[in-house]
Amino acid sequence: MDLQKLVKSLENCPCGKKHEVYTKHVEISGDATEKTGELLRRFGFGDRLLLVADENTLAAAEKYGLCDVLASAGFKVTRKVYENMLYARVEQVREVEALAEDADGIISVGTGSLNDICRVSAFEKKKKFCIFATAPSMDGFASDTAPIIENNFKMSWQAEQPDVIIADTRILAAAPAILKAAGYGDMVAKCLGIMEWKMSSILTGEYYCDAIANVTLDALSRILSLTDKIMAEDEEAAGAVAEALVLSGIAMKLAGCSRPASGAEHVVSHYWECYKLARGIYPELHGRKVGVATLILVRAYRALADALTAVSANPDPTNFEEVYTHFSADQIPDVIKLNTPTITDKIDPARLQSSWGEIRELIYKYLPDADALEDMMKRAGCATTLEEIGVSPELAAEGLRYHAYMRYRVLLTRLFPMLGIDIMDYVK
Repeated sequence: MDLQKLVKSLENCPCGKKHEVYTKHVEISGDATEKTGELLRRFGFGDRLLLVADENTLAAAEKYGLCDVLASAGFKVTRKVYENMLYARVEQVREVEALAEDADGIISVGTGSLNDICRVSAFEKKKKFCIFATAPSMDGFASDTAPIIENNFKMSWQAEQPDVIIADTRILAAAPAILKAAGYGDMVAKCLGIMEWKMSSILTGEYYCDAIANVTLDALSRILSLTDKIMAEDEEAAGAVAEALVLSGIAMKLAGCSRPASGAEHVVSHYWECYKLARGIYPELHGRKVGVATLILVRAYRALADALTAVSANPDPTNFEEVYTHFSADQIPDVIKLNTPTITDKIDPARLQSSWGEIRELIYKYLPDADALEDMMKRAGCATTLEEIGVSPELAAEGLRYHAYMRYRVLLTRLFPMLGIDIMDYVK
């Protein structure tokens, strides 16, 4: 992937913002493992490396001798290997930070939560950072933020964009099918993220960039074109999916926010996650939940656009005391903070009402037909039902109604109280 070519194509962008990427190199190839030591040396990593993995991801990387490659390049490697990293918690961030004190750089071997605890630690301790990906399972490889759980509440933390991202297509292709499908589920969500980002720019003047949106949409188009190859152990397809996932994260960095990669569907998933974590239950993979939430919301948004050609809007009538009853006691302080002031203070009801036609156009422009989307997701091995992700109809409804209070962000679902709409009237 030629990052410099991408950045150069965005010079003098009409949005007026200077677009920059911190990541120096992305290597996605069939011999990437053998190149790892040389790449880390080329991009300035010192002798002392902290390698963070879990037993599964380290086994995948060791199939092609990653640790021997690092040793041959002269690196002194300290390992922190978890049994099975499911969720990134603040306690694990602090653990990695302590271990990183004596390291010159951190290499995260794996995806998702492993990457997240390492990127936050690298940022806090100002260390060089490399991701060695073992599955094309999520879109956050190139992100400079990380979802970290503290007090059973998942929040985005400032983090370090990796200096180098390495993905061996032999390893990616052999990854468990469920992980590859999770990456697909995470990517199909981008249609909602872009739609709501553009909607917010219309309603509030929030920064928006068509060029960055198109980086994400091009990556999404590439993923969709590979739908029938996602489950196969196909190196070309696995590499292309990984590149699309990396591009999604690059788009977030270019925009300076997560808007190009996530919308209401991610927050719905976070609500379900946090509900379960507060009760000691480990939820399903992020991309599986996001995919199901995407399908539900695409269907609901399009049904809403079909049903309502005009709306009446009023000042936000939310009863926050009632909202707080839908969160656990340790989550409520964060919900209060995120809604003091609340995002709807930025929304002029008259503007929302007069802009409804434009919002409907965005829904039709960016969101695919729900039945067609469901068919593609099934062909790619994705979860498409609540049962598959262990979410009851009652929890689903709670998340769909109250998730938007977990972010200070304009989401269409957050505007429903102003429009007198109950989302469950449009969920089928």
